[in-house]
Amino acid sequence: MFTLTAKNEEETKWIAAQLAQLLEPKDVILLEGDLGAGKTTFTKGLAKGLGIDTVIKSPTYTLIREYTKGRLPLYHMDVYRLEDVGGDDMGLEEYLYGNGVSVIEWATFIEEELPDAYLTIQLVPTGEFYENREVTFIPTGERYDALVETLQGILKKEGQ
Repeated sequence: MFTLTAKNEEETKWIAAQLAQLLEPKDVILLEGDLGAGKTTFTKGLAKGLGIDTVIKSPTYTLIREYTKGRLPLYHMDVYRLEDVGGDDMGLEEYLYGNGVSVIEWATFIEEELPDAYLTIQLVPTGEFYENREVTFIPTGERYDALVETLQGILKKEGQ
């Protein structure tokens, strides 16, 4: 686990783009943070790092947005609306075990559907005007332990 501070939205996106370079098919990223914490901003950075040029929007009302025109497909999910029903009938396994990267907001509502290994990223607004983001990477499983260690090395080399 490690934490760093992004000073603005562009820096948040840049950090996410660095992570995107390390992602592989079937990778699962859980984004945690309150409303306005920067989850969609982080996803925009991931998309850019995957070579996806499409406008990235929050999937709040659609549940899942698919972006397939990049190095890997990106499946951006917001499962907040599944709080009372769970994700049993959504076919999430097609995304989680498919050929792309799954990014899930509010994953606590579908915990039973998640794979054993994933990367949790917590985003917390900080600073006098909440312009900064404290970004914490919490790996679960060997794949993500190694990924976070590699990412930490890249970010330290770049001065983060």
